[in-house]
Amino acid sequence: MTRFGGLRWRLLIAFVVTSAVTLLAAAAALLSPLQDRLRAQSQSALKAATLSARGQVQEALHDDPEAVGKAYEVVDDLQRRTNARVGLYVLDPQLKTLYGLPDKVDDVYEAYTFGHTVESETSAGTRIAVALSPKGSPRFYVLAARKPYTDVQEAVAQVRDAFLKAALIGLAVALVFALILSTTLSRRLGRLRLTALRILRDGMDAPPPRDETRDEVGDLARAMGAMQIGLRRQETARRRFVATASHELRTPLTSLSGTLELLGEDLAREDFDREDAREQVVFAEGQIQRLRNLATELLDLSRLDAGVELRSEPVELGEVARAVAAEFTLQARDDRQTLEVVPPIGPCWARGDPDAVARVARILIDNALRYAPPGSTVRIEAAYHGATATLGVADDGPGVPPREREVIFERFQRGSTTAGEGGFGLGLAIGSELAQRLGGTLAYAADDGRPGARFVLALPIELPQGSQRAAKRPTVPSG
Repeated sequence: MTRFGGLRWRLLIAFVVTSAVTLLAAAAALLSPLQDRLRAQSQSALKAATLSARGQVQEALHDDPEAVGKAYEVVDDLQRRTNARVGLYVLDPQLKTLYGLPDKVDDVYEAYTFGHTVESETSAGTRIAVALSPKGSPRFYVLAARKPYTDVQEAVAQVRDAFLKAALIGLAVALVFALILSTTLSRRLGRLRLTALRILRDGMDAPPPRDETRDEVGDLARAMGAMQIGLRRQETARRRFVATASHELRTPLTSLSGTLELLGEDLAREDFDREDAREQVVFAEGQIQRLRNLATELLDLSRLDAGVELRSEPVELGEVARAVAAEFTLQARDDRQTLEVVPPIGPCWARGDPDAVARVARILIDNALRYAPPGSTVRIEAAYHGATATLGVADDGPGVPPREREVIFERFQRGSTTAGEGGFGLGLAIGSELAQRLGGTLAYAADDGRPGARFVLALPIELPQGSQRAAKRPTVPSG
């Protein structure tokens, strides 16, 4: 059961409160200006009608000042047209009212005193007093009109009632939609929660969440599924690494233990076979080298994970290729292989850490020698390609199947063609991460028309300080 303080209810309350505040703000922005505008229009209309009738009233009084019947007709007509109370005041020395209104007449006396039109407004309505001065008449007349705001108040009340009905309908619709949306969202989030609990209970083998909706919750579900797949892959890789490491560690340690035991027994005899002892020592050295390689790879991984800062300076890839290849000369000779360093046409400069670049080169050359058949050649070449400087290593070994050319750069992943060869699936992963840290890439360069494998390290170009880049940079074909 959903708690009252849960996300569903918070969303519902937020929708309703937002709608209510919006409607109240709209009412405040609409009704008050509407009332002011209607009052202004009422005042303007009354003024226009009164000023229009002034000439007719004044003409009637001029024709016969004693007979004001015609003037009364104009006044009555003005009152019907404006829905206002209209009065005609005649002011003589005794200030007797000929025809007028019972309420306050301060504006009438002001119009009489100053002889001009007086507009005024009270809380109850609007007023106008127009001074009249008929020719030939000793009297002074004032045409006064009073119009209450009853019509304005009725119009505003009608608009307010309509707005209130619309607001109630809008709130009801917002409540329904908010209820539907919050319920749907809470159910989808609840499914994600159950999936997370299943993953906690059953591990990475639990079924991933399913939500194909194209919104943030759907994206979260897909991201959670992708995370589960990634964690499952990492867990599989970890298990594979533990199994491989235990095997790789057990094999050389067992061999070393047996070899040293046999060597000790041979040395204890007076007539021991020196040649056999020498072979045992060579075999033991090979097992120690395997352990040393594992320790080196694990140390490289720990440095990468620790984020050790790499240098950034010009590195001449041709020189790196020659130096690293020289380290593997004896190994290649023992395996009846040939290391060929293709000299670039001129220096090939890249930006990077010399030690890290050399480490990637060692990984690539070691892999090439490991999988290249006896009597074959491993080619190492440095060249410029577009805006990058590259170091490529190619061999004539079994190559990498297309479906594995991305996977082999992940940690603890080994290709299917590496069966029988030692290793932990860390070398290419280390090389790829080092290349990325240097601002470059390490990729498998597929060449379907040629057997074997070819890996290319690509780095940004950076010339040594004070040198000038040639207008046309020489390029060594990568083929």
